[in-house]
Amino acid sequence: MMRPQIIVLKEGTEASQGTSQVVSNINACQVVAEAVRTTLGPRGMDKLMVDGNGKATISNDGATIVKLLDVVHPAAKTLVEIAKSQDAEVGDGTTTVTMLAAELLKQVKTFVEDNVHPQVIVRAYRKATQLALEKIDEIAFSIPRENLVEHRQLLQKCAATTLSSKLVAGQKDFFAKMVVDAVSMLDELLPLNMIGIKKVQGGALEYIPTFVLFQADLIT
Repeated sequence: MMRPQIIVLKEGTEASQGTSQVVSNINACQVVAEAVRTTLGPRGMDKLMVDGNGKATISNDGATIVKLLDVVHPAAKTLVEIAKSQDAEVGDGTTTVTMLAAELLKQVKTFVEDNVHPQVIVRAYRKATQLALEKIDEIAFSIPRENLVEHRQLLQKCAATTLSSKLVAGQKDFFAKMVVDAVSMLDELLPLNMIGIKKVQGGALEYIPTFVLFQADLIT
């Protein structure tokens, strides 16, 4: 007869599987989402975090908060990695992507408890994603370069929306105009990553003469 498999685990480790473990994973992700929920939006509040060395950090940035969390649960770590990936690829929206992922898990929790097969749930999510992308393509429209002046107010409103939850929210109209000016100077030969940001210490935000500059190789 074959001998049973022997698995050695660290002290304090729990082994579980099945529906109860899936529900536990969802609950762990909900805890991470609750940690950053109150920082979302223009009325978001700051968080005060103190690490083991006594270093204090005050921030309402989702990426900063998630990086400072000492997460042990494997499923919750996955949610943290999602936020880090969003920050690395886009540079914004870490709180939103964390909340969205946690809310999707929350909505599916009842189906898991009713023993609905995970493949059925995943298939439904994929179908929902397809429908959402089709709706986005339906309502989206492009702005030709020759019509930038005509749609300038719309572009500035879009830029100002992304600044509503940032530290510069009080001067979002000023910076929205600056961003639109910088992007409008680009063409097919000049991608967005050719725009650099120069930080100047001192003075007011509106007083700084130059924030957005083209890189030196473009000027030459």
